[in-house]
Amino acid sequence: MKRRSGLTWAAVRKIGLSFPGVEEATSYGTPSLHVRKKFLARLREDGESLVIKCGFDERDFRLQADPVTFFVTDHYRGYPALLVRLSEATPTLLREVLEEAWRVNAPKRLVKEYDAR
Repeated sequence: MKRRSGLTWAAVRKIGLSFPGVEEATSYGTPSLHVRKKFLARLREDGESLVIKCGFDERDFRLQADPVTFFVTDHYRGYPALLVRLSEATPTLLREVLEEAWRVNAPKRLVKEYDAR
């Protein structure tokens, strides 16, 4: 089994800010990332997990593929959001999930420009 790295908000921030149009903000009193003023991700109050707005299909796929890293609580069950245990996530996996979330939430023009590079 591959050893997980255990990520911090600093690592999440670095990965998230690498996508066009992403800016730092706060959400519910915690650090967050937004793309063109739309919520993308935030650190949960526990400081150990992340909320990512990703869409229901992506959420369901991740929950089934890796329930150790990904989860939802009753609060988020009706929202297109995925919770990530930072202690279990690798940088590569987090980048993959954040990019998918960015593609869902970013303006289509921004995604098209990004893909053209």
